[in-house]
Amino acid sequence: MSVLHRFGHRVIQSVEQLFNRIFGNGWNPWYHLGSLSFFLFWIVLFSGLYLLIFFETSLSGAYPSVERMTHEQWWLGGIMRSLHRYASDGAVITVVLHASREFFRDRYRGVRWFSWFTGVPTLWLVVLLGISGYWLVWDAMAQYIAVTTAELIDWIPILPGSMVFNFLEGNVSDRFFTLMSFLHLLALPVAMVFLLWTHVSRISQVDFMPPRGLAVGTSLALLLLSLIKPALSHGPANLSQIPEVLHLDWFYLNIYPVVDRFGAGTAWSLGIGITLVLMVLPWLPPQRPKPPAFVTLEQCNGCGQCAKDCPFGAVSMRPRTDGRDVSHEPTIKNSLCTSCGICVGSCVSSNPYRLSKTTLRSGMDMPHASIDQLRTDLLTRLQQLTGPVRVLLIGCQHGADLESLQDQQTAVLSLPCSGMFPPSLLDFALKRGADGILITGCRDGDCYYRIGNWLVDERLQGRREPHLLKRTDRQHIRVYRAAAADQDQLRQQLLALQGELRCAR
Repeated sequence: MSVLHRFGHRVIQSVEQLFNRIFGNGWNPWYHLGSLSFFLFWIVLFSGLYLLIFFETSLSGAYPSVERMTHEQWWLGGIMRSLHRYASDGAVITVVLHASREFFRDRYRGVRWFSWFTGVPTLWLVVLLGISGYWLVWDAMAQYIAVTTAELIDWIPILPGSMVFNFLEGNVSDRFFTLMSFLHLLALPVAMVFLLWTHVSRISQVDFMPPRGLAVGTSLALLLLSLIKPALSHGPANLSQIPEVLHLDWFYLNIYPVVDRFGAGTAWSLGIGITLVLMVLPWLPPQRPKPPAFVTLEQCNGCGQCAKDCPFGAVSMRPRTDGRDVSHEPTIKNSLCTSCGICVGSCVSSNPYRLSKTTLRSGMDMPHASIDQLRTDLLTRLQQLTGPVRVLLIGCQHGADLESLQDQQTAVLSLPCSGMFPPSLLDFALKRGADGILITGCRDGDCYYRIGNWLVDERLQGRREPHLLKRTDRQHIRVYRAAAADQDQLRQQLLALQGELRCAR
């Protein structure tokens, strides 16, 4: 599995690098697949609400009402229908790419199993929404979907096998059509909202909207596609005839040719088999848990910044239990902790200047990568430098290979996440002999722990506590994020900083 992860990750990183050159990191759609899916669902919702105003939920009125919107009101109704169709297709693309990317980045196991596990049923609901939407048009395509779906349902042993004959004999009533309308317009959307809420319930600071430029660009692209190639219906449904030519939407209707070719049993086996494999993937094999963070109450002032910054909601605040004159204290839910160390960087008591001649203890700490060990490693590595300039390279273990850049004038600190280091550590390093600091980590927009890069930027710019000390010489601090595929670019950035520092002497 690890080989598959590495291969897929390299491919995705190469594609993302190309998109970075076109769109820039901020608008790269690969970094916003989750929020893009939410945005496309919003487009589907609002366009669907408009179409509902003019849609007739009856067997005889459905097809004519859709045709009137498409042709007589093409300037709005037709465009809305096309937006509804293409945004739905786009949602399938972004959801599948999002799931694939999380898999290849190995961000679906361990603590993250819940989001993956609840995301799989969401795929089923997306497909069911698309199928029921095509059904409501009641054209030749809808007829084909209705008959084939009836075959699928009739195959289920616990259900009486007679549904397909209702379509073959033309025994379809307005009541049945109203039921399909209820499923598509109310029941399935409500279930979708509930599942999406469940899917992100263990994640904090969720982005439900992509960057404004990406949202506008996506909307314009869908609008342009709607004008160039508007969505059209097939001929009206006629249950006495078999449709001869159909233009399938392969994003939603890919299972129907399987039913035609291999039968309903094979289609069910394929669908259920793929679903089960996807749902058990987080345990094939399970991810070895890392030691969770822990709280040292005597060093905690109850500010709650750790709870605000935790990307997965593992830290929460509760009433104080040690009798100190502080209202609250943090508590950690170990089953949600990813051991990223971001809470350590959030703690004001992680300041390396505190008790500099004894063990440094923080209110939040990591058993396998303590703030005291971080300070000790920093001092040791700076003392070992012998080059003309001394640079501290600090970053995360999920980006570029930092250890390969260590030499006589470069000290390296590789952390679980770049969000782990407190901003005061930068001032401390400059005071203890570093001539310059290069901060790196995962690519912008692609933090392995979701918000580590963003927290670093917010702290450095003074918009989030704990912030960079005002006295710190910012001219000697650089930030350049790099993935494994950007190793050469990171090396060039390091050499450029070293050159500037030599010239400044």
